[in-house]
Amino acid sequence: MPKYKGKRWEDKRAHILRRDKHLCRLSLRYGKRVDATVVHHIYPASEYPEYFWCDWNLISVSETMHNKLHDRVTGKLTALGEDLKRRTKIPDDKVSSRLAGKR
Repeated sequence: MPKYKGKRWEDKRAHILRRDKHLCRLSLRYGKRVDATVVHHIYPASEYPEYFWCDWNLISVSETMHNKLHDRVTGKLTALGEDLKRRTKIPDDKVSSRLAGKR
């Protein structure tokens, strides 16, 4: 799995934060303007390494919101994180390539 260090990740992180105007996209759903400082993988990189660099799988969130998306003891997604994952559809071209890899 790629590391969260290095120029490629820093460039990707900066790109996603700019795309999202440095605002927590989950807080915006509730009409709150909160600064985003973290880029979250909707489909966890540990389980879906093939989506690590995909823009559709990345969302800007505040550190507080990020902590609500992950259980910091187990590392698993919380109910909120699972709900976000469930609502985020994998693009059709990515689904077929993932299924091909499981054969």
